Amino acid sequence: MVIDMKDSELLVSGGIEGLRRFLRESAHIRFRRHSRSETYSWIERVLREFEYADLSKKDKGTLKEYLEKMSGYSRAQITRLIKKYQDTGKVVIEEYERHKFERKYCGADIRLLAETSEKHNHPNGASLKAILSRMREKYGCREYTGLSGISVSHIYNLRRSITYKRAVLNFDETKKSKTPQIGERRKPNPGKRPGFIRVDTVHQGDDSSKGKGVYHINSVDEVLQWEVVGSVKSLKKKHLLPMLRKMIATYPFRIINFHADNGSEYINKYVADLLNELLISLTKSRPRHSNDNALAETKNGWVVRKQIGYGYIDGEYADEINDFYFGCFNEYLNYHRPCAFPTIVRDKKGKEVRKYYHKDYKTPYEKFKSLPDAEKYLRDVITFEKLDKIESRYTDNEMAEIVQKKRDELFATIRKAA
Repeated sequence: MVIDMKDSELLVSGGIEGLRRFLRESAHIRFRRHSRSETYSWIERVLREFEYADLSKKDKGTLKEYLEKMSGYSRAQITRLIKKYQDTGKVVIEEYERHKFERKYCGADIRLLAETSEKHNHPNGASLKAILSRMREKYGCREYTGLSGISVSHIYNLRRSITYKRAVLNFDETKKSKTPQIGERRKPNPGKRPGFIRVDTVHQGDDSSKGKGVYHINSVDEVLQWEVVGSVKSLKKKHLLPMLRKMIATYPFRIINFHADNGSEYINKYVADLLNELLISLTKSRPRHSNDNALAETKNGWVVRKQIGYGYIDGEYADEINDFYFGCFNEYLNYHRPCAFPTIVRDKKGKEVRKYYHKDYKTPYEKFKSLPDAEKYLRDVITFEKLDKIESRYTDNEMAEIVQKKRDELFATIRKAA
């Protein structure tokens, strides 16, 4: 059932008791109003007819409930309208007066701004602001008095105005760069699968007389901690790209994801093209997430720096260092050097905590073989029988002795040449 607000006048004639009876019996009745102004006028008329100020507290509550029912307004809104009626004797819609700021820059100022900008071939806002200030302060041009204190942001506001666009002959707004984004900003999620490598660069110092030192490229798989290290003379594409290709091919499993920080040595068109060719996705660290590439950075200190040190090594020795890395060091890291793999447990508060138990120390190769269905991650030409032969060629101690011997020979060569 629908009651029009005009029809409700019949209810008002019944007095407060009539309203109470109506409210008890109107659970399924809804009102229909035509406009806000009509509703306000009706509320004012009802309050006047019932002489609201003279009613008892109980009767006022009944009348408020009736006004809520018929108008659809909340109790708070009805209370505000009644307060307005008590103060002014009326319930009317207040007209909103919008505040208007005084116009600071007139049409002449905008046309002068456009003329100055056009003379200087439309420089950026900061440069144009400096020109406007100099025209007033250094050259004493009074017409620039208003514009001399304009902000850079408001220069761009005025450039969008009709007055400005009509005053210039040719004006193109600064366009955003259309250079495609390289790499996706996210933390990789391997989901216990190998093939998600983290990559970082270790620089072996600079020398004012000899130039740049050698660069070490350190890559490590997130799940297995399988690590491959290489060395390049410089980060130019002619040195970096062949080394990345060689390092990726050294892994016995297929590489799915390549993650680096935001350094330009990896986040560039040439590396992206190489990874696209190899069907490898490229991701980069997120802003304000310093631990996105923490695994590679940790290995920089505990592996590369521990073996090579911090002293300057000329980039010309990159080939000799690679003979050491690919000759024995990478094999030692993955088949004979145990790494700690954490076990995730929950404490009493439900927080995840990493625990490192003795059973969690394994070589990357042992960790690889422990994966369920590990064979499915191998490259097509690789088998565990071949990898077992590599592991069993030397004991851990024998391989460590070979690494120390080859490293001493490397440094002897470098010192002899120096």
